[in-house]
Amino acid sequence: MVIEEEVSIDAPLAVVWQVFSGFDTWSDWTSACQMCHYQEGQEMAAGTCVSFVVKPFVFPVRVAPRITSCDPGREVIWEGGRFGIHAVHTWRFRDQGGKTVLFSSERFSGPLLWLGELIFVHSRLHALTSDLLMGIKHEAEARSRVQNTPPPPARRA
Repeated sequence: MVIEEEVSIDAPLAVVWQVFSGFDTWSDWTSACQMCHYQEGQEMAAGTCVSFVVKPFVFPVRVAPRITSCDPGREVIWEGGRFGIHAVHTWRFRDQGGKTVLFSSERFSGPLLWLGELIFVHSRLHALTSDLLMGIKHEAEARSRVQNTPPPPARRA
C-alpha cells in the first residue's frame, strides 16, 4: 500500500523546514498527530526516534518510527512498524522560487496488510496525511506572513 501526496506552500523552504523539524510542537497546530515528541534525540537527524499518536479509527495508536535518513531541508525518511505492518515514510522538500513543495510518500508492507485493506485503513491514513500536510502549509504560511509583516509606522508626538 502506498500513500503519496504533495502540497505547495507559500513560504520559503527555511520556514517550512522550521515548522517540520519542530516536531515536538506539531500537536500545537495539527490534529492529525497528537502527543508528538522526540523519544530519542532532540532534532531531526538520522538515528532519532520520534513518537506520536494517530487516530485512524476510534482508538488511538502510538507510533514511534526511527529516522533512518535526514538531509535537512531536502529529505527525511523514517521507518517503523506496528501490528505486523512495516512503514517507510519519505518527506521531500523542494524550493520553487520562494515557495516550497512538500512531498509525502508512505509505503506499507507486511503480512497483516490485507486486514488493513478490509477495514479501509488506506483511505483513513490518506486523510491523516492530507490533514498533516495542510497543517504544515497553514503553519508555515502563517509564520512567513508574520516574518514578512512590516513594523507599524512610528507615531509622531
